[in-house]
Amino acid sequence: MNLSEMITLVRGDLKDESSPYQWSDEELTRHINHALRELSESLPLPAKAMLPTVSDFREVSISSLTDRVMVQALEYPLEEYPPRYQRFSLWGDAMTILSGDEPDGSNCCVYYGKLHSIDDNGSTLPGKHGDLIVTGACGYAALSLAAASINKVNIGGRLTSEELRIWGNERLKIFKERLKRLGRRQRVRTQQLFAD
Repeated sequence: MNLSEMITLVRGDLKDESSPYQWSDEELTRHINHALRELSESLPLPAKAMLPTVSDFREVSISSLTDRVMVQALEYPLEEYPPRYQRFSLWGDAMTILSGDEPDGSNCCVYYGKLHSIDDNGSTLPGKHGDLIVTGACGYAALSLAAASINKVNIGGRLTSEELRIWGNERLKIFKERLKRLGRRQRVRTQQLFAD
């Protein structure tokens, strides 16, 4: 699914399908990206990167890992079977290797999660989660319009902003409950300590 298809779905749920539109494409794109960022926190896009180490120095820079949400594992040294995963700590863009031998300047492999993206060419989002993003984007769009319509004359009457707020909050409640079920922080994980 690409961005224009996602905007069409959001417009359909918002009943904003005829011109002049209540929300511009730019506004809906912002709300879609907001929902996509939240989904990425719960269900990041898996990625891995080969990064250089510095000889006799345990710190590895991960500043090149753009849109990083979390770091799952660090493999060092490479090309061993079974793979040797090391304990590590993070501080900003610095990853410190806590276990194993001092690095010798060869590469390490970092397994991490990053933000999903959507544009005119497509999306990194699994197709089964498209409706979830639509639900979140609709909630954010409704709340935005509710805030903008306070103290304004409109054909819907004085309760219009309150009704939009209630509907938007209901959409966001559904969105956040489904995110919680998908969330990486809520899962039971089995972990193993690796011997040095």
